[in-house]
Amino acid sequence: MSDEETPANGHRVLFAASGLVAAGVGLGVAELSTSLNRAWRSPVEVVAEVVIDKAPSSVTKFGIELFGTNDKLALVIGILVTLTIIGLVIGLASRRRPIVGDVAFALFAVVGAGAALQVANAPLSAVVPSLVAGGVGALTLRFLQGRLHALPVTKPVSDEGPAADTAEADGPTRRTFLALTGALIAVGAVAAAGGRALRERFSAVDSRNNLVLPAADRPGPAVTEAYATDVEGMTPFTTSNADFYRIDTALTVPQVPVESWELEIKGMVDEPLTLTFDELTEFGLVEADVTMTCVSNRVGGDLVGNARWLGVPLQRLLDEVGVDPDADQLVGRSIDGYTCGFPVSAVGDGRTCLVAVGMNGEPLPLEHGFPARLVTAGFYGYISATKWLTEIELTTFDDFESYWVPRGYADRAPIKTQCRIDIPRTGEQVTAGPQYIAGVAWAQTKGITKVEVKVDDGPWQEAELADELTDETWRQWRIEWDAQPGSPRLLCRATDGDGVLMPEERTEPLPDGASGWQSKLVIVQAA
Repeated sequence: MSDEETPANGHRVLFAASGLVAAGVGLGVAELSTSLNRAWRSPVEVVAEVVIDKAPSSVTKFGIELFGTNDKLALVIGILVTLTIIGLVIGLASRRRPIVGDVAFALFAVVGAGAALQVANAPLSAVVPSLVAGGVGALTLRFLQGRLHALPVTKPVSDEGPAADTAEADGPTRRTFLALTGALIAVGAVAAAGGRALRERFSAVDSRNNLVLPAADRPGPAVTEAYATDVEGMTPFTTSNADFYRIDTALTVPQVPVESWELEIKGMVDEPLTLTFDELTEFGLVEADVTMTCVSNRVGGDLVGNARWLGVPLQRLLDEVGVDPDADQLVGRSIDGYTCGFPVSAVGDGRTCLVAVGMNGEPLPLEHGFPARLVTAGFYGYISATKWLTEIELTTFDDFESYWVPRGYADRAPIKTQCRIDIPRTGEQVTAGPQYIAGVAWAQTKGITKVEVKVDDGPWQEAELADELTDETWRQWRIEWDAQPGSPRLLCRATDGDGVLMPEERTEPLPDGASGWQSKLVIVQAA
């Protein structure tokens, strides 16, 4: 048999596919192994989290701008596509030298294990799923390629006549191999699905569903129709939990049962304190409506939402522990190690600062920080809104940098005044005649006193404002518009409660939030 007729050359596609199948089976069995320990994570998850943690801020910003709240899904898909390509290359590269496959899967295991150990609070045993993935992948590849090397190769027709007998022998053998491959794919898929199903026993869903929150000592004001415009299709004044934006660094939602949760308050305090959930709520709960904004929100963006929060005022907790006068930063630390930090002085300046346990009349949703999170009015979420809160540390800005600060973001970031056009919607065709231009504006802790709208080069016109609930929530506005056929450019701007007009020039979100007047082109059709 010549070199061109060896199985390694005759079945190149199958050799490549064997690498992909081996990688899939390895990952599937690794996923199953994660069901044995709450702290164990799949190699794909831990590698993705390291990518999130190590990525430059410009890359993170690009991902959020491009994919919005689907940025993590896009990252996982990207990693899976990359693994698919790598698996195909491994299968092809090891067809002549099986040791190549062994080394490749060993490296895969090492990378995954290293990533697992970088996850906050991860035990040494967290490397097990990655080692399982590498070991099972290598064994599966050896097994499949051993079968491939045993396959006969169909010779082309020659002067000596067609190799009919060889082809007939080759057909069922190849079919047997394909059937074996299909069975292994099924094993990997079942293992992965089984692992996901078994991990549900670590879920905090039942803990949340069984939680009954105490009533607020100080209920929030009634939200009436006066706080919203009556323009059809307008953004609701209160954002539902399902529609509230989610931007954080957690690839998978941390599962923290309320029964085992504790909050530690430490650092530059007179008396450190550790509280269970029941002990926390004994400090008394209040309700507050607060509009929250992500620092990644671009001018006119939707990474903003308004909700009614239920929680314990931070001031009550700080009074209990006693704060060192030299402490100027309050750091919230999440169960996954994420940190936010904002000025201690904000806690006592009259704004809402809560350890929140409820959102819009129910316990916090899992993806929004159950069982407890920080909510601080007037600061972008990246420095003030720690989810899955487990620690509060009193420190200084000189001694500690929270998660995003070394990545290029400002350590102090009050929310900038913004004004957004919601109606007409982007890309919507408007019929000529009487129409509304409507939207929301916000300047948390200052409030909004005026919104103005301009159409093309026309004059600025003052919009009608809905009532203001508090200066910590957004404010809806509208203006009547006699739409004329064409493609007019709409422009809006707002003035805050201090009488300061928001700046016209647009700036990017990095390092401390976007600013600028929003403009929008619309298409007006003749009636």
